[in-house]
Amino acid sequence: MRHHGDRAPAPPGPATGDWQTLGRLLPYFWDYKWRVLLALACMVGAKLANVGVPLLLKQLVDAMNLKPGAPQALLVVPVALLLGYGALRLMTSVMTELRELVFAKATQGAAKRIALQTFEHLHGMSLRFHLARQTGGMTRDIERGVRGIESLISFSLYSIVPTLIEVVLVLSILAVKFDVWFALITLLALAVYIVFTVRITEWRTQFRRQANEFDSAAHTKAVDSLLNFETVKYFGNEAFEAGRYAQSLDSLRQARLKAQTTLAMLNAGQQLIIAVALVAMLWRATQGVVDGRMTLGDLVMVNAFMIQLYIPLNFLGVIYREIKQSLTDLDRMFVLMDREREIADAPGAPDLVLSPQMSVEFDHVSFAYEHDRPILHDISFTIPAGKTVAVVGPSGSGKSTLARLLYRFYDVQQGAVKLAGQDIRAVTQASVRRAIGIVPQDTVLFNDTVAYNIAYGRAGASQHEVEAAARAAHIHDFIVSTPKGYDTMVGERGLKLSGGEKQRVAIARTLLKDPPVLVFDEATSALDSANERAIQTELARAARNKTALVIAHRLSTVAEAHEILVMEAGRIVERGTHAQLLAAQGRYARMWALQQSGETT
Repeated sequence: MRHHGDRAPAPPGPATGDWQTLGRLLPYFWDYKWRVLLALACMVGAKLANVGVPLLLKQLVDAMNLKPGAPQALLVVPVALLLGYGALRLMTSVMTELRELVFAKATQGAAKRIALQTFEHLHGMSLRFHLARQTGGMTRDIERGVRGIESLISFSLYSIVPTLIEVVLVLSILAVKFDVWFALITLLALAVYIVFTVRITEWRTQFRRQANEFDSAAHTKAVDSLLNFETVKYFGNEAFEAGRYAQSLDSLRQARLKAQTTLAMLNAGQQLIIAVALVAMLWRATQGVVDGRMTLGDLVMVNAFMIQLYIPLNFLGVIYREIKQSLTDLDRMFVLMDREREIADAPGAPDLVLSPQMSVEFDHVSFAYEHDRPILHDISFTIPAGKTVAVVGPSGSGKSTLARLLYRFYDVQQGAVKLAGQDIRAVTQASVRRAIGIVPQDTVLFNDTVAYNIAYGRAGASQHEVEAAARAAHIHDFIVSTPKGYDTMVGERGLKLSGGEKQRVAIARTLLKDPPVLVFDEATSALDSANERAIQTELARAARNKTALVIAHRLSTVAEAHEILVMEAGRIVERGTHAQLLAAQGRYARMWALQQSGETT
């Protein structure tokens, strides 16, 4: 059930601290520790070369500070300094590029592992989780989380850490070569700059987080609306959907405007701090040259150092904000990964042992989706191996819930569901689902070819096997009559096919899987009478010697079942063969008479 509203959705769970998020990220890079160390070495080398540039520039300026015609005015020294200057510049670029090249594999590898783990974890979540989630927002969280890893590494390893190394080197040089005031001015400016940037950015983070939440909400509304395209058209609600989306976009626009306004405030404050520091440093250096304590080369060196520090510092606010945002995005993805699985395999659970006697047993099963609204009440029945049991009853009686419990989409609150005498909670979910094939009432197909959707029943199936399954489901002739045959695209959720065609693709997919246990949940509900009879024959043939649970609305489709269960309000109110139930003159008989009269009118 999807929830709609105008306010931003709540985050998926409690956020953790930035250091905790970083701590969770680091193990993913442990597999690449040698690359990390080599990248750090390249980074230090690049910064040493970068700091060496102003030092060499000072030597070059001082060497050129000669009177015209002086005998020392030889080209040997300046040429050597110029070559050294160029070599250091080149070394800075080479080491920087080498660092990025070395670390790229670690970054991409970690991003891939985290994204894959999150994807696998979400597939492991219960059906309840996915029915309550908004898929568009959830995929957006994963997308931003993966992008956040790359941004985090890019900004921290490539910007923050190198800048800190350079600041330490520059402060050391200034304190040793000149008086301590140069280092103190630089250090004071850095401290004021960093405190100002952090405080303002922390304040601004709320606007960025709010913008992200509205972005997820807008994306969710757009995806939900487009996925339900037909429903929108049925009720002529295009303008309504556009209005909802516009409202979300307007909220997003306002949040982004706040973020942009506060960014301008941050940038203006940063420029003021840097400008004051630069003026103070250059005033001190100029005074030193006038007093004879410093050479012209020293003045040039100080200026070069300030420019080199100024460039990365100018982006510190952006970098810090992006790091904070990346940590927030990464944390949202980790929160998704931390969501506890409602349906989890027991520790050390074995696989289901397949047996020639693949019976299905519901042993005093009671179940409720919500604790205050029970669905099933003390349900007990057995489907003997190789037999077919049908379940009929009005909508809401709990028929489809039986299939969901058998597939272990949910766990029962009381009682047990058993396959071949084994409680399905004691074995792995994957082995249970391999043993069962289902044709659901509402068939959803992948936006791919017909062949792909049929072959999805068994990975690696040959084209010949796919076609055999299509023939058994009476859809082969239709497929080959289309211009592209089995390469025909079915569209989003199979919308290019009719309801009957989609259902027959689903039947073919299950026939291809060929499991020992079959579940038909209103499997022929979308077919006309002629096709229904043909498909029923094929389903009966497919169910021969297999254990089958048939959930049906039309009683004529289950008349040949070995046992028929009549459910009402979550209880079995009648059971027996078709003939026995008719003779009992109870609910089944009344339903049969009602449907027969409806078909003959």
